[in-house]
Amino acid sequence: MMRTANPALNAKTFDAANEGAGVMTIQGTVSRTAMLLALLFAATLLTWNPSAPQSGTGWIMIGGIAGFITALITIFNKKAAPVTAPIYAVCEGILLGGISSLFEVRFPGIVMQAVLLTFGTLGALLLAYASRLIRATENFKLGIVAATGGIAFFYLISMIMGFFGHPMSVIYSSGPAGIVFSVVIVVVAALNLVLDFDFIEQGAEQGAPKYMEWYAAFGLIVTLVWLYMEILRLLSKLQSRK
Repeated sequence: MMRTANPALNAKTFDAANEGAGVMTIQGTVSRTAMLLALLFAATLLTWNPSAPQSGTGWIMIGGIAGFITALITIFNKKAAPVTAPIYAVCEGILLGGISSLFEVRFPGIVMQAVLLTFGTLGALLLAYASRLIRATENFKLGIVAATGGIAFFYLISMIMGFFGHPMSVIYSSGPAGIVFSVVIVVVAALNLVLDFDFIEQGAEQGAPKYMEWYAAFGLIVTLVWLYMEILRLLSKLQSRK
C-alpha cells in the first residue's frame, strides 16, 4: 500500500492506471517538474522587489488564495493537472516572490541561503533514495504521515487561536523552543520528499496514465514550497538572535 503525507499524493492516486493514452515514466515526471520549477522561478521575479517589499503585499494574498484554490482543483481532479499544475506553479511563484522580498529586507542574503539549502536537501535526499541509503518502509511512511498530520493540526489550532488574539508564540519565537520547533518542521518537510520519490517510482512501475506525470510533479512542488518556507523561517530565527 502506498502512503504519503503529501495531500496531493495519496494511496488512491494511481488507481486508474490504464486510463488515457500513454503511461507515466520517471523521466517524464522529472521533465514536468523542471517545467513547473521554471514557471515558479519566472513568476517569482514578477514580485521579487526587496527595495520596496510592501508593494508585493497584495500579490502575496492573490498568489496565496489562487494557489490554494488551484491546488484543491488539482487534487480533486487529477486529469486537469496538465493545466492546473502550471497555474499553481505561477501562483506559488508570485506568493514566494513577495514573501521572500520581505525576509530579504530584514535579513539580507537569507533568500539565497534558503534556496541553496532547499535544493541541496532535495539533491542529497534524492541521492540517498536512489542509492537506497534511505528506504521508504511502511513504518517510515507511517511515521512521516503521522508527524505531518500533527504539524498540520498544530498550525490549524494556532491559526484559530490567532483569530482570538492568542497565537502560539513558539511558531514565531526566535528562542530555543522556537528554533527547535522549526528544526523539527524542516526535518519532517524534508523527509516528505522521500515519500514523494517513492510514490513517483511506484506510480511509474504501475503504469499510471500519462497525465499523472504532471500530477506527481505538482505534488513534489507542493513539498518543495513547504520546505523552502520552513527553511526561510528557521534561518530568520537564527539570524534574529545575532
